[in-house]
Amino acid sequence: MTGSRLINRNVVAGRGRTSMRLEPELWDALQEICERECQDMNQLVRRIEAGGHDGGRTSAVRVFIVEYLRSAATASGHVAAGHGEVRGFAARSATEGLSA
Repeated sequence: MTGSRLINRNVVAGRGRTSMRLEPELWDALQEICERECQDMNQLVRRIEAGGHDGGRTSAVRVFIVEYLRSAATASGHVAAGHGEVRGFAARSATEGLSA
């Protein structure tokens, strides 16, 4: 049986120093978001906490990462990142009520 892949790291959140356990890929994504937003990890975690979330800090961070990356995964975000047009996305977006 293998151990957990979760990595425990310390952050300074709204109530002081605490720890969070996330998968390595989520820590990497969170660091990339910090770089894009010109914030350090502590600032971003406090910003996420300030947004309010019923599931606790770690859950809030996971949801934030997914929502952040989903918002960047729109057709216009895809083109702005230099990846070209997403085939079939505009048609699906119109039928699913998503903005293209």
